[in-house]
Amino acid sequence: MGRRKKGQPLSGWINLDKPVGIGSTKALARVRKFLDAQKAGHAGTLDPLASGILPIALGEATKVIPYIQDADKTYSFTVKWGEATDTEDSEGEIIATSEERPTREQIERALPAFIGEITQIPPKYSAIKIDGQRAYDLARAGEDIEMKSRIVNIYELALLAERGQEAEFRVTCGKGTYVRALARDLALKLGTYGHITALRREAVGHFTLESAISLEILENMHHSAALEEILQPLQAPLDDIPALPLKENEVAKLRNGQSLSFISKGDFARLPQTAANDPVLATLDGIAVALVEIEGPCINPFRVFNQ
Repeated sequence: MGRRKKGQPLSGWINLDKPVGIGSTKALARVRKFLDAQKAGHAGTLDPLASGILPIALGEATKVIPYIQDADKTYSFTVKWGEATDTEDSEGEIIATSEERPTREQIERALPAFIGEITQIPPKYSAIKIDGQRAYDLARAGEDIEMKSRIVNIYELALLAERGQEAEFRVTCGKGTYVRALARDLALKLGTYGHITALRREAVGHFTLESAISLEILENMHHSAALEEILQPLQAPLDDIPALPLKENEVAKLRNGQSLSFISKGDFARLPQTAANDPVLATLDGIAVALVEIEGPCINPFRVFNQ
């Protein structure tokens, strides 16, 4: 007989506003401990320097973390001009300096070159794996590593404030974008150096600051109140995926990994119109049952939720 897992079998999402000073792993551990959850994971790393949205998945919600990691993100950030650091943020050592300081007009003229599909070289101090090892581990060990460029998408980039020595921006970007690299490259285009001194993630797909809760407030709530008031359902961030409402007698098959066949005209009419291989969320009374793919009259589950 297997050992019983410790904690409660909770499923859903906590939209956490992570504070500056702790990393994503520590923030996750504190949320999991407070809620006494059996299983938890986070969707998108934030460094200790950064604050803002850190979606925490509990239980069965961990199965849809990849969908949240791929979501668009919005950040506000501050760049200090005239200094490059080895980490490209204020925690690193200064490796180059410049007396040049861009004007507001120069900054605004430079921004369009960083909007759209652009090429970016990730920072050496990043979680990207090189030959099975994290780049930041290799960089800290003093190894000379070469980071490969990648294509990323910047949807919006705006100057919020300019104060001579530094400037504030807001960016909305796609998967894989490094704001530290964006700040570095913008500074270089402006004929100077620059690094991030403040970074705040304002949105990750469905999750925004408007519905987020701080770690401090969460840990001062009554446990049951926290679950009732702030635990979002597993399917909350999947609202852009077509839904297929199920009948009760159809649920058991999907949960056992079996396909359904909607042959009758009435059943076939229930199917949402989707492109091939697009995921569909199968639900019963608003509760997520499975992610499925639809091939003609066949509904094939590829991720089942047991909640």
